[in-house]
Amino acid sequence: MAMTFIDDLGLAHDIVEHPRILSLVPSITELLFDLDLAKQLVGRTQYCIHPSEHVAAVPSVGGTKKINMSRVQEFAPTHAIMNIDENPKSMADDLGQMGIDVITTHPMRPEDNLGLYQLIGGVFDRQDQATRLADEFRTAMDALSPSDNDPSKRVLYLIWQDPWMAVSADTYIANTLSLVNWHIATPGVIDGQTGDAARYPKIDITNVGLENIDLVLFSSEPYSFTEDHISAFQSSFPDHGHKAHIIDGEMTSWYGSRAIQGLRYLREFADRL
Repeated sequence: MAMTFIDDLGLAHDIVEHPRILSLVPSITELLFDLDLAKQLVGRTQYCIHPSEHVAAVPSVGGTKKINMSRVQEFAPTHAIMNIDENPKSMADDLGQMGIDVITTHPMRPEDNLGLYQLIGGVFDRQDQATRLADEFRTAMDALSPSDNDPSKRVLYLIWQDPWMAVSADTYIANTLSLVNWHIATPGVIDGQTGDAARYPKIDITNVGLENIDLVLFSSEPYSFTEDHISAFQSSFPDHGHKAHIIDGEMTSWYGSRAIQGLRYLREFADRL
């Protein structure tokens, strides 16, 4: 019986030895390189930036929300890898109608990376490489395990400005931060937001809302927060300025192989604070 692997929509995918892969998820693109699938990668998004020394050789088909279907047809992929949060369902439907096997991913917590390695490594016949990554991930998880030195903290994690946007507790980022006993709080959520908007809500930042927040983390992506933003926050909210810090968004939000490095980063970041 042929082995199949189940994606995050519950769809089965057979093992294929000579795929032509279109990756529409930046973190998955990096994972494909780390699974020794560079030669099988025929297309990517403009936001796929790692590994920087190799990814430029792979042609772009557009962004994560909108792609050039003519270029997709030109590259003739057999498979497209997508993510529920990052890519619209209509795009997946269009690719499926073109006869492309769409593999859907949706990691929600760090340990979901183990299943992700198995899925991608399994479908594309890279089981040994997937096992190696899984071993490295488990080692990093063990090193990150909460200790008595990790006091509970309430965290406001900002991902955008004008308007202010944050992450909710129902996200991969929140579940990653919980590994060091940090827990997402989103004061000042604007009413009426549902679905994805509720998971990444628009908020109002006020002195009152910040009273019960221990850390205000400014993520380096998708909005490129810098130390200038920290300074502006400190000027606007001087009583809470000491709570503000820049955090590397790739290390907390990218799953795949970068999650291994991300776990190590989070341990060092938490210890430093």
